[in-house]
Order: sequence, then structure tokens, then C-alpha cells
Amino acid sequence: MTPHQKIFGTDGVRGTANLEPVTAETALKLGRAAAHVFKNLERQSRGRGKHKIVIGKDTRLSGYMLENAISSGILSMGVDVLFIGPLPTPGVAYATRSLRADAGIVITASHNPYTDNGIKFFRADGYKLDDKIESDIENLVFTGDIENVRPSADEIGKAVRIDDALGRYIEFAKSSFPKGLTLEGLKIVLDCGHGAAYKSSPCVLRELGAEVSVFNHHPDGKNINEGCGSMHPEAVCQQVAACGAHIGIAHDGDADRVLLCDEKGNLIDGDDIMAIAALEMLAEKTLLKKTLVSTVMSNAGLEAAIKKAGGKMLRTPVGDKNVIDEMLREGFNFGGEQSGHLIFRDYSTTGDGLIAALQVLRIMKAKGTPLSQLTRCWTRFPQLVTNVKVREKRPFDQLASVNLLVAEAEKALRTQGGRVLLRYSGTEPKVRLLVEGRDPKALAAWSKKICGAIQKQIGV
Repeated sequence: MTPHQKIFGTDGVRGTANLEPVTAETALKLGRAAAHVFKNLERQSRGRGKHKIVIGKDTRLSGYMLENAISSGILSMGVDVLFIGPLPTPGVAYATRSLRADAGIVITASHNPYTDNGIKFFRADGYKLDDKIESDIENLVFTGDIENVRPSADEIGKAVRIDDALGRYIEFAKSSFPKGLTLEGLKIVLDCGHGAAYKSSPCVLRELGAEVSVFNHHPDGKNINEGCGSMHPEAVCQQVAACGAHIGIAHDGDADRVLLCDEKGNLIDGDDIMAIAALEMLAEKTLLKKTLVSTVMSNAGLEAAIKKAGGKMLRTPVGDKNVIDEMLREGFNFGGEQSGHLIFRDYSTTGDGLIAALQVLRIMKAKGTPLSQLTRCWTRFPQLVTNVKVREKRPFDQLASVNLLVAEAEKALRTQGGRVLLRYSGTEPKVRLLVEGRDPKALAAWSKKICGAIQKQIGV
């Protein structure tokens, strides 16, 4: 290993469980390095005793292995560990703040299959790490310098389990819903994706008065995201139709995102949710600086609707961390991604699928309007997203034939307000191509040409 190697990707450390870098050995080193870095960020711990780090996880089998390994590393550096068990990623961020910990760690691979896992870190304030802190942790791991730091036996940390962490998060999520308003009279179908929200989301919705039909809420360590949840929203759409529900809610494995389904069985994605919530916030004058933050993947129709209502939309590169960073930099309070990461910063420091769903439910109840009618507030431009598996992530400027086709497509689609976006996935060996415009046939034709060129040059 060299000092220049990177272990952190676009969203923490992620990979196949029990293969580098997601091994017990590396988790131990990460725990040691992270404990050392966080301990030295502030000499005085937030809790005025020993420094402490919260550890939460989703429902993957490999979570047990990684949880024990990373906690051993932390304890060996004289930092205490607070175990909070299976809890949504936003719940871990909240617990980090609520318990006055010096950092938080969540062991999850989000929407990926159970064979993957990952490690995400939160600062003491519940926000994701900045690049500088990640770099410090990486350098300690790869240079081996962390081996030269070893507290004496009487300074070793201790681990405790926080039994009320789930209850704390449930009350926190409920507090984002207006007092005096309930969900009584609403029938909700909830797909937990056999993930981290299998206890919290049903409990919150029921305590607010909804009639809740829950499915995919029996995790066994291997069924997380398997044919269910927000990665397979067709399941919740079918259940809504079968139950005659008012709305369907689908989480991913760590419940930091959500997709919805209206009472007619139509899928409601992140762009729909942003349109509904941002336009309502504009009307209520609660959207700070009248600005919605989204990514380059969001539909052009969303931007048009926000502008028409007197607001504006800023685009960032893909990734909820990029959205949050822009929100923090400029003081915005709402942003998200088409994939269902929604950040309501008035309530949470990270994407929270449950809180996002509650904001839509609030609007439905306050207006007495069905979800299918709320989504009519904007018009989606035809958009086609295609993924191509690749054997290598060669810089696009080295793919001459691909670049030529992209330039031709951009010129042709620009006349109808369209665009082309080509990027590599941050977590998988794939190219993602987005083409957008007003003519679906033209989009399909350009997508086929460009994907064919990609396949020919670097495809699997």
C-alpha cells in the first residue's frame, strides 16, 4: 500500500464484503485512524468525558463482522463506542448529534445487494466528512503511521449499547410533522426493502395515525434490496393497487432515500417530490433564497416549473454529498436527487427517506389533495437514461467516436431544450448516459448510437 492510494469513494468506503477494502482487517485500521483523527480535531470531547463515536448499521449479514472490527480499532485508541444497532443512515446522523458524540459511523452499502457493504463517516454535527478529514484518515491507514500511536492499557475505550436510539430517532422524525396535524384517514403501503427502516418507518407512520400495510420488513441479512424497496418500486406500486391505498412508500437499504407511488399506481420519483415540496415551500416563503439544489440528472421540466413559480434551481454533480455541500456553502435548505435522496435541512443533515415522505404527506393532508393531483404541478420532459457496463473507466476525451456522437446529439437536441449527459458511476463499473428533449424517438435513436460506440470501445 502507498500513501497515494484512495480508500474513500464518492460515498464513503464501499465494495464487496470480505474483499479489500471492505475487510475486517481494513475496518480495524479505519477504526484506529478515524478515532485518532476525531480525537485530535477537538481536544475536549463534546460530552466532556472521553471522546466517543457512534456506530450504526443496516441489516446486512457482513455488518456484524465490520461493526466488531471497526469498534475494536476505535477502542484501541482510547475512544469509547456507542452501538445503536440497525438504524437508517439519517438516524445515525441524528444520534451522533443527539448523543453529543464526536463522530458517527454507519455500516451500509445503501441500495447495493447484500454481498456489498461499506463504511460512511459523519462529523460531530451530523454532516458527512469533508475531503481533508478523509485524506487524513487514508494517510494514516496507508502509511502505517497509525501503528506508532498506541494508548496505554488503562486508557483503552469501552463500548456500550444505546437501547433507546430507535426511540430517539422515531420521536425526531415525528417532530418534522406539524403539531395538530395527523395522518388519520390515510391508508399507506410501506416497502421497507428488508432494510434499516423495518422498525422505524412503520412505527412513525402508525403513531401519526395512518393505517399502514407493511411488507418486506423481515430482514434475514441476505434479502436487503432483493427485488424490493426503492430499487424495485414496481413492488410497492402493485401493492398500492391491490390494497386501494392512498400512497405507497419505498425505502432503500439504509433508508436515506425514498420513492413514492400515487393512489393510481404511478411511480413518483425524486424529481416529482422536489417539484411538489419546492413549489409548496415557495408559496409558503420557506424555501431559502427561493432556490432548489438538485443534480445534473434532474429533469429540465423541474427547472422550468421552479422558474415559472419565481424560484431558481442550481445543479451539482451527481451525489447527495455534492448537493449537501452546495446547500451548506450557500445557505439553502432544500435539495435532492432524482433517485430519491431528499435533504430537508430544516430537519436533517442528510438524505432522509422517512422525513421526505412525511413532507409530502403533510402537503397531501393540509391541501386535502391526492398525490396524483399534486404531481400535476409540473411537466416532465422526455428523458432516457441508459447504463453500459465497462471494463475500464477511460477518460471520455480519449474516446473520439463517442465524443463526436455526443457533440452531434447535443447540437440536435439543444434546439428543443434538450441536453446530453455522459458520466461514469461512482460506485459501479458503468457509464451512465442521459439524453433529454421533447421527442422520445430522437432520444432513443441517439442513445442507441452513443451506447453502441461506448460498448465498442470499452464495453464488457
